[in-house]
Amino acid sequence: MAEKPWGGVFEQATDRRVEEFTESVSFDRRLYAHDIDGSVAHAQMLTKVGLLTAAECQQIEQGLREIRQEIDRGQFPFCTAREDIHMHVEASLIERIGDVGRKLHTARSRNDQVATDLRLWVRQAIDEIDARLKEVQQAFVGRCDSEIDVILPGYTHFQRAQPVLAPHYWLAYCEKFERDRLRLADCRRRANVLPLGSAALAGTSLPIDRTDVARRLGFDAVAANSIDAVSDRDFVLEFAFVLALIAEHLSTWAEEWIVWSTAEFNFLKLPQAFCTGSSIMPQKINPDVLELIRGKTARVIGNLQTLLVLIKGLPLAYNRDLQEDKPPLFDAFDTVRVSLELAAAVVAGAELNRAAIAERLDRGYLDATTLMEYLIRRGVPQRTAHGLVGRLVRKAMDLGLRLSDLPLADFQEAHPGLDAGVYQVLGPEKAVAAMLSHGSTSPDSVREQVARWKARN
Repeated sequence: MAEKPWGGVFEQATDRRVEEFTESVSFDRRLYAHDIDGSVAHAQMLTKVGLLTAAECQQIEQGLREIRQEIDRGQFPFCTAREDIHMHVEASLIERIGDVGRKLHTARSRNDQVATDLRLWVRQAIDEIDARLKEVQQAFVGRCDSEIDVILPGYTHFQRAQPVLAPHYWLAYCEKFERDRLRLADCRRRANVLPLGSAALAGTSLPIDRTDVARRLGFDAVAANSIDAVSDRDFVLEFAFVLALIAEHLSTWAEEWIVWSTAEFNFLKLPQAFCTGSSIMPQKINPDVLELIRGKTARVIGNLQTLLVLIKGLPLAYNRDLQEDKPPLFDAFDTVRVSLELAAAVVAGAELNRAAIAERLDRGYLDATTLMEYLIRRGVPQRTAHGLVGRLVRKAMDLGLRLSDLPLADFQEAHPGLDAGVYQVLGPEKAVAAMLSHGSTSPDSVREQVARWKARN
């Protein structure tokens, strides 16, 4: 029973099957750096309050540095008998420095230890995802200047709606990812609270200084309730939710660009380094990266659901069920991180097919709404103007013409007050230029948006 730090009260050895069933080191070993950082700060605090000597703290820190270096090099031995990363680090430390190593766990439990490690990991993971989101934003912003003159059909209900400048499309994604970054920042604030020192659930009778540990580890605050501190996984679920929403935004973008890259649309040429081929059809250039980004969104959403179900019936305080929070969290993070990395590269490397876009831009009567608003500015009620333009569109459709091809007599028949000035708002270019509202797709508005994003990124 000496192998088990909790084995004193037991008379029977742990069944091998139980060790295999309960181990978590196969996945929580990725917390090793955070576990060691937390242990170093804890040891330094114990020294400050007189529970360790300076010499003992020095021994502990040296031993922990050696362990970290071995894990970094892939030379550290892991085994299921030692259950988790925390016990691996502690047992190895004791093997190296003897009884002094047994003092490290003073005034803490694995319950508050793992909660601290996980918060440290989430804090770092949030920063990594935020950096990746910024790279995607920069890739979109990087396209804007060279494509400021490109007009795309905008869609609602996947039907052509109104013309928009290409950068207006790109910056729409930047806005989505900016909201994701704001959610991450908010999540980080709630995650950055120190649980260490709560011990198992009731705190400790030893004279520790939790504020000192918080300062050493860069936490903004100390958890106010020891029961809540060891059982709380809200920060895990919140991060998983933000990751799921990021994945949803990536999936929306991927779906759109998959469609745009088809021969039927032919709006976009994807970089071939991020496509794959067919084993049977020699001509195929498949958007597999985009399809997998779209597909892996299901995994990320599933991981969030797993976490929600995991905690739904847990009583206070800590329960071993919480060991299962890490696989879905780690998988969601890994999936979104690589998806964002690939997305930035695809966005930067794709090429718009300007000729194909321009050749079909007049289809779909994209200027109909602008014509309606032209009538409104001349005193025609909106619903009346809507009906008038609808009838003009029907006439143009029946004749196979664009609105701008209709003779002035047809416009005057629809509304006698119209004159040749009506042609100044017809056609995609003029419809775009006619926009006035803040945040619209007018050239001036889009240039303003681009400048703002350049300054921000």
